Amino acid sequence: MVSEQVTRHPVPNPPDGAARPADRLTVVGGAALVAIAVLHTLVFIAQPWWAAWLAGPFRDEQLPVEAVAQFWALPGSFVVAGALLGLSIIGTGRRGAPAALHVPIAIGLWAALCIWIVGPSGFVLLLAPAVLLLIASLRARRRGTDRATR
Repeated sequence: MVSEQVTRHPVPNPPDGAARPADRLTVVGGAALVAIAVLHTLVFIAQPWWAAWLAGPFRDEQLPVEAVAQFWALPGSFVVAGALLGLSIIGTGRRGAPAALHVPIAIGLWAALCIWIVGPSGFVLLLAPAVLLLIASLRARRRGTDRATR
């Protein structure tokens, strides 16, 4: 017996076959994540520890606390994953779909937790894309066009 697989599309194309318009809030939210990653990189890139980091001493020796802290602020941080997430969200928005509801919730909760731990910092910036993506996702749910996040 051959079973049929059902393909689920997050946002169906309009009946006339035209492509869906881009979801602007989702695109802007994704662009904000990319911008935050770029700004974070620009703030922390000028470090005297690059040569030590690239030499690989973490495997063999203990670096100064300052070097370790700065490592986790830049090359060991969430910047690359955050930028890739932002680019992925931009692509989703350009296809007319919102980000899945769990994405802005997770970003918002993570930002709130980090703000609670370290106080006002760059984490406050993450609240902007979290709110934009949350609004876009909730609007799509209300319209009934986002089957993937139901």
